[in-house]
Amino acid sequence: MSRSSVHGKVVVVTGAARGVGELLARKLAARGARLALVGLEPAELDRVRQSLPGDAACWTADVTDRAAMAGVAGEVLAHFGRIDIVVANAGVATGGPFLDADPDAFDRVIHVNLLGSIATARAFLPALIASRGYLLQIASLAAITPAPMMAAYCASKSGVEAFAHCLRAEVGNQGVAVGVGYLSWTDTDMVRGADEDDALRELRGRLPWPANRTYPLEPAVERLVAGIGRRAPHVYAQWWLRGMQSVRGYLPAVIGGPLGRREMRRAAPALARSAGVRRGLVGRGGAADEAARTVEHHVP
Repeated sequence: MSRSSVHGKVVVVTGAARGVGELLARKLAARGARLALVGLEPAELDRVRQSLPGDAACWTADVTDRAAMAGVAGEVLAHFGRIDIVVANAGVATGGPFLDADPDAFDRVIHVNLLGSIATARAFLPALIASRGYLLQIASLAAITPAPMMAAYCASKSGVEAFAHCLRAEVGNQGVAVGVGYLSWTDTDMVRGADEDDALRELRGRLPWPANRTYPLEPAVERLVAGIGRRAPHVYAQWWLRGMQSVRGYLPAVIGGPLGRREMRRAAPALARSAGVRRGLVGRGGAADEAARTVEHHVP
């Protein structure tokens, strides 16, 4: 087995119940990987597990819970005997003007996307050091460019990108490779949920090509799988994202200047229609996250 092959390797995927995580698990399993699925939805995780070929198991945990993630890491290691690859994919989103965002939802995006990724790395990194493995941190176009009405998501994804770059420098001499995966708008429950907000949908539609498109999920995940196979430091789910790296230094001034002001003026009618509406987490994954926390808070 070559070091770049995923065949026979134990792969942990967080946020594996749906979307990118689910399809990534399917494609890795089809290539002979052994899958450990982690997420908040036990029924959905078990559905995915049962559909996978080969050796697969699932664990229910909130990635922001350090103790729970440490426990999962220990159980995965006991079950499979080793851990070779970890994909920190779990994520949630909210959108809209900062002052209209539900404060709990806004903070939850930071907690899940940034602190949850950090908790994931903290839990699984000892096993990856032992196996000289690979950690792929899923980031986003939102890590490369700021965007109005996406403050929580952009902040969280910029944070995990920086965290992964720092971690790469720390653990490379121990044989662990760390990669960052970048995705633009990809056809998932999260993006479809964001499109239910008139202002967000209209703003996205006015972005310059190719950033104004929603991209199919399967080719994006195929690129992630290929990047995992070669332990890539950067993986671009859409071809044009690589080119964004060369101009990212100019984007805050452009978007935070006349362009941003113009687009917010254009968004004003849609924002007025939803005035007073507190925006929570978007999509089915966001709903599942809110439901899981509601149940947790009501346990006697």
